[in-house]
Amino acid sequence: MAMSGLDIYKLTPKTNCKECGFPTCMAFAMKVAAGGVEISKCSHMSDDAMAKLSESTAPLMKVVTFGKGETECKLGGEIVLFRHEKTFVNRNRFAVLLSDAMSQEQIDAKIANMKNVDYVRIGEEMRVEIAALQYVGNKDAYLSLVNKVKASGLKVAYMLVCPDISVLKEALELVKDELPIVFGADSNNYQEMVALVKDLKLPLGLKAPSLAELYDLVENVQKLDYKELLLDIGSASAREAFTNAVQIRRTALKEQDRTFGYPSVVFVNELAKGDKFMEVALASLFTMKYGSLIVMDDMDYARALPLFGLRQNIYTDPQKPMRVEPEFYPINNPGDNSPVLITVDFALTYFVVSGEVERSKVPAWLGIPDAGGYSVLTAWAAGKFSGSVIAKFIKESGIESKTKCRKLIIPGKVAVLKGDIQDSLPDWEVIIGPDEAMHLPKFLRTMEGIN
Repeated sequence: MAMSGLDIYKLTPKTNCKECGFPTCMAFAMKVAAGGVEISKCSHMSDDAMAKLSESTAPLMKVVTFGKGETECKLGGEIVLFRHEKTFVNRNRFAVLLSDAMSQEQIDAKIANMKNVDYVRIGEEMRVEIAALQYVGNKDAYLSLVNKVKASGLKVAYMLVCPDISVLKEALELVKDELPIVFGADSNNYQEMVALVKDLKLPLGLKAPSLAELYDLVENVQKLDYKELLLDIGSASAREAFTNAVQIRRTALKEQDRTFGYPSVVFVNELAKGDKFMEVALASLFTMKYGSLIVMDDMDYARALPLFGLRQNIYTDPQKPMRVEPEFYPINNPGDNSPVLITVDFALTYFVVSGEVERSKVPAWLGIPDAGGYSVLTAWAAGKFSGSVIAKFIKESGIESKTKCRKLIIPGKVAVLKGDIQDSLPDWEVIIGPDEAMHLPKFLRTMEGIN
């Protein structure tokens, strides 16, 4: 059970030194209990008190780390059931399953898709993060598969799905330096599995026929003093998997039972039974409810675009607007005589406006100044999207060296800014654009004399 603020206060030095940033030790203790600050902020806490508090004040869902360098991933650490209560901490990750039962052509095609799906959306790289390598029964083919993926140049972490200890030992030797996930521990082999991963502190995936048996298995593994765990929610049916995912998360966060306080694994490839569209639907469901690691049959752009976009929306702070990077974006291959449009850095505004400009087929530069992540009118009202802000952005962005055109199109809803901008940018012709983005294609084609 989590400790109360009063319990934590009893272990503090009670000096009210204020070095932690709080006026009293009581205020600090209350903030720690609420999850608002780490107990390590108190530099005067005794070692015994720190040891007692460290686990009690940690998130009820453990943070599990795997991968190395640019492939490092973190799962878990969540403290709320719903995003509106407080932002989620570590986004779920997608894995693509490859097995020794697949043909070389199938494996090559999946690797090619994983390499191909790699793009940036609102400053975040979107790609498959994990290669899940499943042992079906052919040891030589499995080890060959591990080597092939390792030599492919894929920027992924590894997940070895293998319940056979002898095969797993050999496979692990090939990628142990990459700190992979080891998946396949059950009631029959968990002791050997723990012994295999304990020194390297690798995440260990646990699997059981039911939630009750999974709970018992977690307790048995914890008795071996190992807590770097992932929990398989089951794949008998989509309904059962969803029920289990919710129950595991509620048990950990609402009932404050750390036995189920670990990230979950969902094999949606098994649940979808070969139906690509069902796989995307289920992956969407478990992105929202509560799949920490989602295993897919494959990941092409048809799957990636909706799933990565959804994940990015779910795993952002609801109190902070999604923003795009302030800069000039080329649309329709603009040249040195293309017009310039300006709008705000609110992500939704950017995607709507850029989409309409692209639909117009008119080459143009779309400028995005730092407007606080607000919509056009909100940013204008807050003073974040003013004539001086726009003029400064134009002068400092380098756009004047990219285009000889001096036509600057501003949103119609802030037509009032035209005079201020014109005074600051006398070499530019400030043009008032339409109020709504949907009218941009006709407006741009008319302005450029295109039928």
